Amino acid sequence: MVQHKHSPSTTTAPTATATATAAPTAGRRPRLDPRFWRGLGLHLLIPLFLAAGMALAYLGAFGHPAPHHLPIAVVGTTAEAEVFAQTLNDRAPDALDVRTVADEGAARGLVADREVVAAYEATADDATLFVSSAASDTTASVVQKVFLPVAYQQQLPLQVEDVVPSGEGDPTGQGLFFLLVALSVGGYASAAAISAVVAPARTRLAARLGIAVVTAAVVAAIGTVVVGPVYGIVDHALGQLWLLSWLYVSTIVVIGVGLHPLLRHWTTPVLTMLFVMLNFTSSGGVFAAGLVPPFFAALSSFWNGAAWLHATQTVVYFADQGVGRDVLVLALWLVAGLLVAGLVHLGSVRRTRLADELAPVTEEDEVVAA
Repeated sequence: MVQHKHSPSTTTAPTATATATAAPTAGRRPRLDPRFWRGLGLHLLIPLFLAAGMALAYLGAFGHPAPHHLPIAVVGTTAEAEVFAQTLNDRAPDALDVRTVADEGAARGLVADREVVAAYEATADDATLFVSSAASDTTASVVQKVFLPVAYQQQLPLQVEDVVPSGEGDPTGQGLFFLLVALSVGGYASAAAISAVVAPARTRLAARLGIAVVTAAVVAAIGTVVVGPVYGIVDHALGQLWLLSWLYVSTIVVIGVGLHPLLRHWTTPVLTMLFVMLNFTSSGGVFAAGLVPPFFAALSSFWNGAAWLHATQTVVYFADQGVGRDVLVLALWLVAGLLVAGLVHLGSVRRTRLADELAPVTEEDEVVAA
């Protein structure tokens, strides 16, 4: 009988050392790739920029509103009226610029023409403060606080007369400013959407700008319908309001579409800086230029949001005044946007041509050329 000897198996169990080597070390986590932190930091740059910019702009402009050389009229040409006006100037030389006018009619006219923010008339029996809430409701409130103590010191009851009030559908006088906000957001959001779909490499500049202008017309129409028939904030001059809005929104969309080939994902933050941070704070919609710090007051003299708001206030509440200067400012902004778009486009074409010239020639290219 043959006995078979069983040799030991060639497959052996793993040793303790091998097991320990193969198993992950307990309590230790894999180190994150430095590229993770770099990518995270780059993605957070935009929200951090927006957070810092919005805080600096809004708190800088609206955190401490105070009068800065507000133009005020005092009714009266007597020596007593002149001394009273000079006394007001001396009390707050940087806050008020006070002058005298002949009579109540002249005072009303200056307020209605937005040449002064208020006019004060004191008689033997009472005092009257002429303001215009349509021009700026917040400024009207501020000057009331200024002249209430004055009338009290003179022992006169103070009456406030709103020479040009805002409409019944806009009791706060800020409906047009809120429309400005809607148009601005719609404008730069449209620029982002167009840039994401219409690639510069496949679409001519003229076509992209045409799409931008048509989109701006639709955004302006939506805003006009909402402020007019939907909510009744404005009940007249809707055609003029739409045209001014179209001109304003076209600038934002054209600038956004024009800058996108250069700035890429930074386009929207830059538009936010231009047309939110700097725009809303200098427009005069919350506080007029005379109540914000000098930097924002200076911006209001040429920024397109301030021009749009002043022009729309004119056509809605001050119809006898012209909008020529405001339209000129809006048109110059649009021209600047078209120039930016053209320059960026030329730069992109030049970079593409250089890249093609510097690209290495492959065998396939040589065959095609032959």
